[in-house]
Amino acid sequence: MDRHPQQLKRERQDKKRRASNIAQMSKLKTAIKKATSATDHEKAEVDYRAAVKKIDKAASKGLIKKNTAARRKSLITRHLNSLTK
Repeated sequence: MDRHPQQLKRERQDKKRRASNIAQMSKLKTAIKKATSATDHEKAEVDYRAAVKKIDKAASKGLIKKNTAARRKSLITRHLNSLTK
């Protein structure tokens, strides 16, 4: 079976993209987890801003869909609003 140069290059690129996507998703999940587990309102607000920024960036780059981004932002916003000031 013939292995075309284009096919070999596509496989190399796919490996790089997959590794990058996994790393970005991991950072995104960590940021969301950090924002939802915070109990202090001031600290939660800082974590909230960081998480929303990561979610928006992931949605704009196509890592997650825009409705998924909206749902996750809603989740952490509800958590933040539930904390007493």
